[in-house]
Amino acid sequence: MIKGSMLRSAFISAAHSITNKKKSVDELNVFPVPDGDTGTNMSMTISNSLAELERLHDTAGCGEVAQTMASCLLRGARGNSGVILSLIFRGFAKALADKQEMSAEDLTNALELGVQGAYKSVMKPTEGTILTVARESAEKARNSLRSTNDVSAVMTDICIQAKISLDETPKLLPALAKAGVVDAGGMGLLIIFEAMRDIFNGGSIVPLDTPSDAKAVTVDTFSSVVGQYDTEIHFTYCTEMLITKKHDCDDPMKLRAYLETIGDCVVVVDDDEIIKVHVHTNDPGKAIQKGLEFGYINLPKIENMKLQHEAEQKRSTQDFVPAKPEKEFGFVAVGAGKGIEALFRDIGVDCVVRGGQTMNPSTEDLLAAIMSCPAETVFVLPNNKNIIMAAEQAVKLADRRVCVLQTRTIPQGISAMLAFDPDADFNANRIEMTNALERVSTGQLTFAARDSDFEGHAIKQGEILALDNGKLSFVDKDLAKAAYKLTKRLVKSDSSFVTIIYGSDVTDEAAEALKKQVSSKYSNIDVNLINGGQPVYYYIISVE
Repeated sequence: MIKGSMLRSAFISAAHSITNKKKSVDELNVFPVPDGDTGTNMSMTISNSLAELERLHDTAGCGEVAQTMASCLLRGARGNSGVILSLIFRGFAKALADKQEMSAEDLTNALELGVQGAYKSVMKPTEGTILTVARESAEKARNSLRSTNDVSAVMTDICIQAKISLDETPKLLPALAKAGVVDAGGMGLLIIFEAMRDIFNGGSIVPLDTPSDAKAVTVDTFSSVVGQYDTEIHFTYCTEMLITKKHDCDDPMKLRAYLETIGDCVVVVDDDEIIKVHVHTNDPGKAIQKGLEFGYINLPKIENMKLQHEAEQKRSTQDFVPAKPEKEFGFVAVGAGKGIEALFRDIGVDCVVRGGQTMNPSTEDLLAAIMSCPAETVFVLPNNKNIIMAAEQAVKLADRRVCVLQTRTIPQGISAMLAFDPDADFNANRIEMTNALERVSTGQLTFAARDSDFEGHAIKQGEILALDNGKLSFVDKDLAKAAYKLTKRLVKSDSSFVTIIYGSDVTDEAAEALKKQVSSKYSNIDVNLINGGQPVYYYIISVE
């Protein structure tokens, strides 16, 4: 049987493990566009539970631990992989409700319930993904119960099956096979399962990695390196001090060695006269006392990082103040870039959540925006395929009716908003807004984040990627030529409007030149130019 304290340790270790390995998971992404990526989204999702798990008393039962975990993951879910992960762990909350300990049967039930919830949440489940790895692992757990009631043995079998299932994913998804990789979400889930297994087998919590360049620091670069640790909250107190060396000062590396026994994120650097110290610890007094053995302390600073983090979280959500319904309809849109945010507000959006590619907002971010809309019914425009599932999770948490429209691009969101009729009822608007977004063709120009071979294209890092309605159309090295070429591919014989939204890395002159070129080519089409200021995408081109 697994006690609540051990289950809590397993969850914490799992969060640390996926965070440590998120980059390697991100690199499994088949499509070479710059993206928040699977590993990052899974890491941010599960790490949202750390503060609450650490607050739990050691006597907390498995049911309380699982419920805390599930609630935090639901609200912190980012991207499709993060949402699926949160649903898998919601199974633990259901299976362990009111239970003090977890048996092998409970573990199996938890996985089965989680898999059921995850499959139900996906409109068209794709095999060869995290879903397959989770489902086959749950099936293995059920089979293992026939021969053992030992939780650690069942968890070990789950990990063995997860690895087998992961290795089989390229056989189910040709894109994975061609890229020579396994599914990123499945890999992330395996990392999480293995960390939990190790705890159940008596292991210790995996520590979070510190930056690899932490030792390559001098007195002059101390501040910039210390800044890397601002968001690390492994221990409560961030402690810094400046020590003027005694004439017989011992080797400062002995101070460093001691500090590493009482904390982490340790930086100790010195020159002929001073020692600069930074450490995260639960015992700042001990750190200062030890420092006194090396000289005279100046400018000590102790900050409670957990309180700072909580205050920052409150500040980040205070942009959206909950509001009581005062009108029938309200709107939330996701977008990045001052121009895009302003455009959405100009056409009637109440709240714009900053986000998109590379920065998927969490379910809680979206919920805060929904709750701040003074409306009985709120339409949500995710404007990115990797945000839709997180938005749909927010529907269950809101106290008002919420309709998530399936907008996958900024132009689709704009067209849906423009189709809204204040005199029509909910159903009529939902249908018309959906029809409007489906009539839009969207082109996007971004850059390759890495070398790859995708859909017959040999892609080099930094090359221009032209996306036609989400699919890679061609690769180019000249942005201006690529933008014009993509626009021509999008325009059809019955097209009447072209909107060019240019990003933060495009000059006004370059954008004007593109507009002039398109207008000259299509004199019968209205061409609009908008300074969106968006990151990642040089141009977002809409054709209707």
